[in-house]
Amino acid sequence: MTSTRLNGKSWPRAALALGLVLGLAGCGGVPTNRTMYSTHQPVVDHSQFTLDVTASPNGLSAQEQDHVAGWFEAMHLRYGDRISVDDPLGNPATRDAIQALASRYGLLVSAEAPVTAGYVNGGTARIVVTRANATVPHCPDWSANSDSNPFNANSSNYGCAINSNLAAMIANPDDLLRGATGTTQSNIATSDKAIQIYSAKTPTGAGDLKQTSSKSGG
Repeated sequence: MTSTRLNGKSWPRAALALGLVLGLAGCGGVPTNRTMYSTHQPVVDHSQFTLDVTASPNGLSAQEQDHVAGWFEAMHLRYGDRISVDDPLGNPATRDAIQALASRYGLLVSAEAPVTAGYVNGGTARIVVTRANATVPHCPDWSANSDSNPFNANSSNYGCAINSNLAAMIANPDDLLRGATGTTQSNIATSDKAIQIYSAKTPTGAGDLKQTSSKSGG
């Protein structure tokens, strides 16, 4: 076994190398992010799921509708999912049948369907569910955890917690990309609904007072 001398003592080289590695293990990289912006931002990716159903001039048969309903249930459709129909025949009855099933989940069928792999023939309609998912890669990040911070910078893990929680809780991950689109039109019926309910509700003190007795067990 080869050895080397350190501080007047002879040390095996393997032990010396191990000591140096352990000594440097607690010295991570030096933080360099001096801004209030996190270098770890949510990333949104999309997945597509397809189901081919047999269409007829009258739309979808009762059996095919049950098939689609079961698939929607297994997919756990949620807010933010986009549903579209690729129907070479363009039969409105097929689209209406799928829309009726999607409406159970509060979703609408998109006007255009994305391009998917595989050929859809004239007797088949393809249902496409596009789902967005948001994650924050490389979190947690303790790569720069040195005690030395000459730049007075934020930790390399700065922003991981809040952005990871935001990515996990947001209902529609696509809103992280472009925000939720609204409308400039005011719906008076919607805005006045809460006021009408409040005004129509019977006050809690309108009824007679409850008869009680001060006697024990009365």
